[in-house]
Amino acid sequence: MRADAARRRAAIVHAARALIAERGAEIALDAVAEAAGVGIATLYRNFESRAALLDEVAAAILADVRFAAEQARPELAGVRGAAAAAAWEAFLRGLVDLHLGALSAGLAEHAAGTLSDPVREAQDEALRAVDELLRTAVAAGAVRADLSALELVVAVGTLTRPQPAEVLRAAPRLPEQLLTILVTGTAPSGRA
Repeated sequence: MRADAARRRAAIVHAARALIAERGAEIALDAVAEAAGVGIATLYRNFESRAALLDEVAAAILADVRFAAEQARPELAGVRGAAAAAAWEAFLRGLVDLHLGALSAGLAEHAAGTLSDPVREAQDEALRAVDELLRTAVAAGAVRADLSALELVVAVGTLTRPQPAEVLRAAPRLPEQLLTILVTGTAPSGRA
């Protein structure tokens, strides 16, 4: 694929991801094309259907989760105590910054049937990377041993689901408080 074609494809996925987080998966493909700065024909040359685009977005999200886990693992290897706790919290903050809840809520209807092979593969790779990170974090004393990769990813997805504006106005510290609860809740007994 030519560099300009690859940039256009990436722009389409980026725009779709932002719009799904904001509005849900039933976004108009015209809106995606406009946000990406391409025509609708270019969008369809890259993605033959809405399902193909949503699959690409889901795979990109899962790749980001995998990448975050792979990047955090060396930070936790060979450290203990406060350094391990800080590295674990940095990883969780990175996952929260991916806005998994907003995106997973938008993609849930799309994935309600069966996952496509590329998305299932990306999911397996992401969970495998998170599982490896969890083993490293447990060995470092940063995380409780009974937490699974799926439980962690679902917890972050739940924590980052969009809240109504009224709730955020009434409790502006809610997102940070929820993250603190997650950090504390994943800590081994006696460290929290």
